[in-house]
Amino acid sequence: MRLLLPPPVVVGIGLLLLYAGARLFPALNLTFSGQTSIAAMFLIAGLAIGGHALFRFVMAGTTFNPITPDKARTLVTQGFYRVSRNPMYVADVLLLLAFGTYLGTATVFTVVPAFVWYLTEFQIRPEEEHLKRLFGQEYLDYCARVRRWL
Repeated sequence: MRLLLPPPVVVGIGLLLLYAGARLFPALNLTFSGQTSIAAMFLIAGLAIGGHALFRFVMAGTTFNPITPDKARTLVTQGFYRVSRNPMYVADVLLLLAFGTYLGTATVFTVVPAFVWYLTEFQIRPEEEHLKRLFGQEYLDYCARVRRWL
């Protein structure tokens, strides 16, 4: 795989970049009515989607380790996996949006797209290649029905 950094590390870097952006570029910070509530909604949605996605992998008895997609035993297509092939990564985006919104930093408009690009290029595409080899036509049919992100 072309994986340079595991997704949890990339999320951590994204969080640090958002924090640094809020502190280093205060002129880019925004405050607005309902800011904390919106951040909380992003957080709750991210935790719910990520938790449900993880639960589906555990129930299927397959690996959820993003570093070892070749150890997958079952193609998970239920729950949020009917809407997105990568709900755990969608959850990560929601967590970044939650933190960026909470901080009020406009750097969220740079950090989140960079995160999506990085994960797509260096994590998701290599994972997809492994899953094609493991599950063949079943995976290709799934890809035809369900989008990569949303």
